[in-house]
Amino acid sequence: MNKNRREFLKFLGVSSVGLSQLSSLSLLGSCSHQKKALSSRRLPSFKDDLILREGLHYYPLISWGDSINQHEAFGFNNDYITYKPLSPDELIMWVNHEYTNPLFVSGRERSKENIDKERRSVGGSIIKVKKENQKWRFQAGDPHNRGVRGDTPIKFAYDKEIMGAKIVEGTCSNCAGGFTPWGTFLSCEENPHKNYGEKNRHTGDFRPSSQWSQWEKFYPHPIEHYSWVVEIEPETGAAQKHINLGRFGHESATCTVSNNQVVVYSGDDKEDEHLYKFVSQNDKDFKQGTLYVANLEQGKWLPLDLEKSPELKKHFKNQIEVLTYCREASKIVGATPLNRPEDIEVHPHNGDVYVTLTRSDKRHDPFGSILKVSEKNADHTSLNFTHETFVMGGEASQFACPDNLAFDQNGHLWMATDMSDKDIGQSPYKSFGNNGLFVIPTSGAAAGEVIQVASCPVDAEFTGLCFSPDQKSLFVSVQHPGEGTRNIHQPTSTWPTGSTPKPTVVVIEGEFLESLTQKRV
Repeated sequence: MNKNRREFLKFLGVSSVGLSQLSSLSLLGSCSHQKKALSSRRLPSFKDDLILREGLHYYPLISWGDSINQHEAFGFNNDYITYKPLSPDELIMWVNHEYTNPLFVSGRERSKENIDKERRSVGGSIIKVKKENQKWRFQAGDPHNRGVRGDTPIKFAYDKEIMGAKIVEGTCSNCAGGFTPWGTFLSCEENPHKNYGEKNRHTGDFRPSSQWSQWEKFYPHPIEHYSWVVEIEPETGAAQKHINLGRFGHESATCTVSNNQVVVYSGDDKEDEHLYKFVSQNDKDFKQGTLYVANLEQGKWLPLDLEKSPELKKHFKNQIEVLTYCREASKIVGATPLNRPEDIEVHPHNGDVYVTLTRSDKRHDPFGSILKVSEKNADHTSLNFTHETFVMGGEASQFACPDNLAFDQNGHLWMATDMSDKDIGQSPYKSFGNNGLFVIPTSGAAAGEVIQVASCPVDAEFTGLCFSPDQKSLFVSVQHPGEGTRNIHQPTSTWPTGSTPKPTVVVIEGEFLESLTQKRV
């Protein structure tokens, strides 16, 4: 084992015992598989198909437009996936629906009828999934199946109100999310201004949404009703928005428990925005707690609390106002601007926090990176931390624009990339092909390597990486295939059926996956 790789594995947190054993461990259990794994790290492709490395296969679980009950269909642009297990082979699954493409969903005319179709295609879907004959199957017509949509009435938690409303209309721009210790889903509203426009709270100036959206034309709701974290009950679909978790472009709401307190990590997916965590006073709800924002230079979590940060009192009337305008408050207290902080995952063995920084045009960082944050004493409630760059995107690492993350039970890091449809195939991204799915093993013959696992159809990205209870299946959203289409009769992608492109949740399985995810004895 060379010195650089040994140092990298120590950085990953692999023990000295583990390091001594690595040379004898096999990624796939045989020398021939080792050589194949290490000699084929990449699968760059511009094909309009879901390409998998040897030792893997996939099958569709559910697609946009599939009926989930008598009145509702599975929404558009599936994203984050999580589930509540009823048994090892039976799941209540939640899938986000981030945004629509009017060309496919409704038509580009900005009529109320078309906009209503779009509002019913976003938010999220609760679906029952069951393993039958060794395959996961969506259970059409199950009583659990229902949508939480852009027109669903949703209350603010704990009887709070925003802009005079305790109940607001719908959820949209649902990107990533989380799963609470008490067994509920969290769904993050990221960019609702793209649907409703946005008013400057200081000047009153209104910036409308794009010409292909214009929801505010018929539904002039305050933008402050959106960009929250939504909590959903799996069994009933009852939903509430959490003011205490702050309002910004939430990409994730990753939960962990430390000292009998639940901690929620979130990134704000916009250039020069910030990394946040909410620390609750207990592990049962979000009713009491403090929202913090990270200052990387100081290695400190700064409270967004009117009583703890006197400077905030000069700009905000009350604590709800602070939480409603987190971006402004964060800059006042001295938060570190970051290169589009997106998904966040916690290492299952050592508690380190991994954050994707997708890219920054302003800072001439087209490839992005993954940041590793280590809380003091591995205590997620701590207000002090250290940080390092875990891995940089680019030609050397052979990926660009990291977005979604997931750890398997053995601590291997899985990652999906998000190059825009306009950038794919263009400089400086030509060599990467379409967006991909990657894994960085932390043990075995390929430990420390960045290995491409899959390549997306044209214009698509992989999102919502989620392992089944037995870790033998990986649920993945294939989002926005054919997004670059300008003429519906000439789509840039025809995946998965050979006609109109359809966002689809797929199941990836196979020997390669199990070689990494199954516990060693």
